[in-house]
Amino acid sequence: MNPQEKESPKISVIISTYNAEEWLKKVLWGFNCQIFKDFEVVIADDGSGPKTKELLDEMSENVFYNIIHVWQEDDGFQKSRILNKAVEACNAEYIIMTDGDCIPREDFVEVHYINKEPGYFISGGYYMLPMNISKLITLEDIEKQNCFNIHWLKEKGIPKTFKNNKLTASGLVSKLLNTITPTNASWNGHNSSGWKKDILNVNGFDERMQYGGQDRELGERLFNFGIKSKQLRYSAVCVHLDHKRGYKTPESIAKNQAIRKETRSNKLVWTHYGITK
Repeated sequence: MNPQEKESPKISVIISTYNAEEWLKKVLWGFNCQIFKDFEVVIADDGSGPKTKELLDEMSENVFYNIIHVWQEDDGFQKSRILNKAVEACNAEYIIMTDGDCIPREDFVEVHYINKEPGYFISGGYYMLPMNISKLITLEDIEKQNCFNIHWLKEKGIPKTFKNNKLTASGLVSKLLNTITPTNASWNGHNSSGWKKDILNVNGFDERMQYGGQDRELGERLFNFGIKSKQLRYSAVCVHLDHKRGYKTPESIAKNQAIRKETRSNKLVWTHYGITK
């Protein structure tokens, strides 16, 4: 019997990646600094080359959590397809989804864990960093949580904006901001969580969808299924490292908007292009 099967973790964290080892290493280090430790990490790898596997082999020796590497051949941007495979590979009943360019704050998993509730999914936020700061964050900065410290970021040249509340708000202030934020509590690929059974009940992601909105469309089907959402963008915090978006095309955006429109107007719950074909 496989040791994993004996004791399932409380949480599975899916991290999507594609040929971005420098960022992924920082993210995996961020998960090694978590206060709540009963989780596994499932890497949803949309066709990376051998360097990503080398990094994962190396990190597996240095982090306390178990890493499961789910890989598929590179066939263009097929994130929906690899996320469905990753969902199936999760051993926990509850799944957090994030990206390989989002470093989680030390309470990230704990906030999702404490706030999970049957009949709900959680929508978290992110704080976007410019390229120069994304690059200069070291493993020590992650261990000391400097990259979540607004004073440290200001020293590095971050401008003063309302968004900074994402990093400074705590306790009642973060609860208040979660309540009044005008942003919809949608399913966000960089920071959301939900029950595995709910995701399976709507058949996961629609694999026709390439870049742009496949996460939102999953959330829309969860809503149609009767699942509600909780807004935690000021409590479940990660910093988003900068990168180019070469796969964003007007065609993929238009196609995805049409699929989302159909989901909303027909109140669809199930996609025929999901986990079960």
